[in-house]
Amino acid sequence: MRTHTCGELRIEDTGKEVVLCGWVQRSRDLGGMVFVDLRDRYGITQLVFSDSIDEELYKKAKTLGREFVIKAKGTVVERTNKNLEISTGYIEIVSKSLEILSESENVPFTIEEETDGGEELRMKYRYLDLRRNVVQNNLIIRHHLAFEVRNFLNQFSFLEVETPVLIKSTPEGARDFLVPSRLNPGQFYALPQSPQTFKQLLMVGGIDKYFQIVKCFRDEDFRADRQPEFSQIDCEMSFVTKEKIYEIFESLVRHLFVRIKGFEPEKFYVMKYDDAIKYYGTDKPDTRFDMKFVELDKFAKGKGFKVFDDAELVVGIKIPGCADYSRKQLDSLTEWVKRPQIGAKGLVYVKINSDGTYKSSVDKFFSNEDIKEWADAFNAEEGDLLLILAGENKHTRKALGELRLEMGNRLELRDNKKYKCLWVEDFPLLEWDEETSRYYAMHHPFTTPLEEDIPKLDKDPGNVRANAYDLVINGVEIAGGSLRINNRELQSKMFEALGISKEEAEKQFGFLLNAFKYGVPPHGGIAFGFDRLCALFAGTDSIRDVIAFPKNNAGRDIMIDSPAAIDEKQLNDIKLKIDIKK
Repeated sequence: MRTHTCGELRIEDTGKEVVLCGWVQRSRDLGGMVFVDLRDRYGITQLVFSDSIDEELYKKAKTLGREFVIKAKGTVVERTNKNLEISTGYIEIVSKSLEILSESENVPFTIEEETDGGEELRMKYRYLDLRRNVVQNNLIIRHHLAFEVRNFLNQFSFLEVETPVLIKSTPEGARDFLVPSRLNPGQFYALPQSPQTFKQLLMVGGIDKYFQIVKCFRDEDFRADRQPEFSQIDCEMSFVTKEKIYEIFESLVRHLFVRIKGFEPEKFYVMKYDDAIKYYGTDKPDTRFDMKFVELDKFAKGKGFKVFDDAELVVGIKIPGCADYSRKQLDSLTEWVKRPQIGAKGLVYVKINSDGTYKSSVDKFFSNEDIKEWADAFNAEEGDLLLILAGENKHTRKALGELRLEMGNRLELRDNKKYKCLWVEDFPLLEWDEETSRYYAMHHPFTTPLEEDIPKLDKDPGNVRANAYDLVINGVEIAGGSLRINNRELQSKMFEALGISKEEAEKQFGFLLNAFKYGVPPHGGIAFGFDRLCALFAGTDSIRDVIAFPKNNAGRDIMIDSPAAIDEKQLNDIKLKIDIKK
């Protein structure tokens, strides 16, 4: 139906007869001439309709409304008033015919780069939001990333293998989405949270390099970087070391940056989990800026200030050049850390004045010499500001980590055009849950412990470190993986540490344990959060922006109104009884 797209024609095409199709972005009637901006996903081209050339055509063009779908035929001519902001801005089409392919009602929000539609409204009419360039560009980035991932891994002899979507529910990890089986009444499939056990079985089967861009599902609470269904780049390799995994997947990330962004990121650093928590209060530190934690226990306790004396930890950060913060700004920060989401009880500040003196919120408890010890511990200079929190160790580090990120935002240090890549390794193998009084696997039950920590599994499981690693870029966990257990005895010991009985382990994971009888190669892998990777490359904080049809914060698709009730016949087919009226 068309000879060219709306982003294709240039000054070299002057004189050509062309046919264009697309949506009316806007039209302007200047009396005797109608100018129409015609849009498709490739760009915008201006059409001209003149009553001096064709009066009937001019009258028809005057009836066009926004988002009408039209087909126009005409001649490419050079524009007198050129638009340098668009690629087709040197030309326009003098139209000779016009066909209205589809009319449009008034749209609920403007289809523009900067729209007047809120997120919920745009999600309800997502098919209209998809017409906006900013949304289409995000999907184009997603397409290119998937294409480049497949190309790169293919060069390294990885095989893309599809694994089942209807699987068995297991007790570990997040909640499963369950699917009732009509042919097996009272029994359920689960949608996979990841293809973990299947990719390990592929290693047993001799498929030594596997990958898959796969849809996964978790029935958990939602936020900007989570969806009930999400995509990951799932990879596994046999006969591999941790260092080899780092090497290959650093190369993949570098390849993606070069192909999509046009440059290579700086060196990939490696940080121990314990150091990440100690210096940044998080296992996914944003290292685009400094502000490392400094502990002040030995300087701040025993001076009669009860808040510090009773605290398990006194710790702070240095904010360079911010000693001129006003009382209003400092009070604002204090209120910020007291918010329920952060949960700190208060904030202590110290200003390093330009004359070498100190001004703090705790002057009456600490001498100038005391404060100088603090400043020296921070290597603080004139003009710096110290922000200090105190309390229970884990909670205080987490709160200070959030304050550090907030200061990074306020000082515009978290530049989306700057990328810092970091491997965080040696995570705890297990984490204790107070509510259920038992250990859970921090990653999953198939992660191998560090060899030197295996003896601790019996008596000191909480201090066992895992052969696990995360790839963090700009404070976002982009990928996570581990070396896997390939020994039946060690796998059984791991289940025991998790409080899973032999009978339960056999019931839930018997297929895997049985496979371990027949020769299992050493293997390990990694999974990239594909949606998060796309969001990183698109420069957005929400994965919803890079998913064609996302769900909202409540896990609902408000466009198709899902989830929804089903009729009684469908319930009868799967032998379920639910009071639909409720």
